[in-house]
Amino acid sequence: MRDEHIKKLLDGAPLSSLGRAELAAVRAHAEVCEDCRRAVAAAQLSALMLKTRAQESFEPSPFFQTRVLAALRERRAAEEGWTLARLWKSAGLLVSSLAATTAALAVFTFVAPSEPAVAQEVAGTYSAESVILDDGADEQMTYDQVMTSLYGSEDEAAR
Repeated sequence: MRDEHIKKLLDGAPLSSLGRAELAAVRAHAEVCEDCRRAVAAAQLSALMLKTRAQESFEPSPFFQTRVLAALRERRAAEEGWTLARLWKSAGLLVSSLAATTAALAVFTFVAPSEPAVAQEVAGTYSAESVILDDGADEQMTYDQVMTSLYGSEDEAAR
């Protein structure tokens, strides 16, 4: 072991986990090699610092739980807002197309020119629409007039 340095052995395992034979070999080599002596001293010092630090108890401040819960609430609120924005982004195209379709239908319904009013009586007949909807027909129609309006006259059927 005199030709080999013990730094690999010290890096591989803590001093407390080494066996008696390994510790004796480490001490024997550390007496001869200055670099390894410093490595053993550093390993002993770090083991002592870790042991001291592990024995200390840490108490969080009284408001630690309050701050953590407040941070969690803020994170949830931010995520919910982001979720609504993402939902709007994905459904935005659908909503926009539905709005455009509704607007187009409203324009066609209310603004588009309607057909010119058909005369109520042309040669003693009525239009089918006027018979069904009873548009302005103040006088009573006969059965023949109703049938002629709905199905056409016999002269028209012969054509």
